[in-house]
Amino acid sequence: MAAITASMVAELRGKTDAPMMECKKALTEADGDMAKAEELLRVKLGTKAGKAASRITAEGVVASFINGTNGALVEVNSETDFVSKNDSFIALAKAAAELVAKHNPADIAALGALPYSQDSFGPTLEDVRKGLIGKIGENMSFRRFKYFGGSNKLASYLHGTRIGVVVEFDGDEAAAKDVAMHIAAMKPVALTSAEVPAELIEKERSVAAAKAAEDAAKATAEGKPVQSDEIVAKRIEGGVQKYLKEVSLFNQAFVKNDKQTVEQMLKAAGTTVKGFTLFVVGEGIEKKVDDFAAEVAAQVAAAKAAA
Repeated sequence: MAAITASMVAELRGKTDAPMMECKKALTEADGDMAKAEELLRVKLGTKAGKAASRITAEGVVASFINGTNGALVEVNSETDFVSKNDSFIALAKAAAELVAKHNPADIAALGALPYSQDSFGPTLEDVRKGLIGKIGENMSFRRFKYFGGSNKLASYLHGTRIGVVVEFDGDEAAAKDVAMHIAAMKPVALTSAEVPAELIEKERSVAAAKAAEDAAKATAEGKPVQSDEIVAKRIEGGVQKYLKEVSLFNQAFVKNDKQTVEQMLKAAGTTVKGFTLFVVGEGIEKKVDDFAAEVAAQVAAAKAAA
């Protein structure tokens, strides 16, 4: 049985908004597996845990560059929020976005090999990155990028430096920018319900089924009537359909006017969205959580040993 520490409970609470004791119970049941504990809380507490589970902990910035129908979106990571606000670090991210848009590199290695000089470092982007690591004293990396090129128009929106969106469209630019802002706020996973990845749908169906099974067990224990298999199946499928509408862009209520969907707004504006890319800083990265007290104790012990 894995030891459940206070820091693990705090991390799970930060991700899910669930009560401390529920977090501890979930971690205990999951034998310390953070991802499994999040899933257990979703089953037990419903969507509340799921909504907060997307909080991102890693640091860095998202930068964009658009020139006509060519553009780019990049994510550059740092160890701390302090460095993500550093002017040289931000300049590096912006330069990377422009280089991607102009050269369409095949991968991160090819991006790093492109010519670039900054802060007396160079002659490549990778040389500048290494130079800034030595100057600032903190690791930083180019995590991912997306190149855009073709006949589609491009519109971008940056929410600060942590969320970036590029929309590929045809029609009114103002409407496209509104959609980019909407995407940053609502974080859809696909344009339509039909395009939502199958693995996400199955995960949602699994959560709904587990929740239904838990409700049935509770009803049995309390001597209450248990819903028929047919009703349970319809309830599960209803939950899945509700989820699909919530995560598909065209079905979402438009943030500037919740009386119409994004699809309805675009139709009224004579605009077609062909695709979108959303980057959230640190998405999917597990941030190291340091135990400050333990670190200090270790340093004191080391100092005593050396004396």
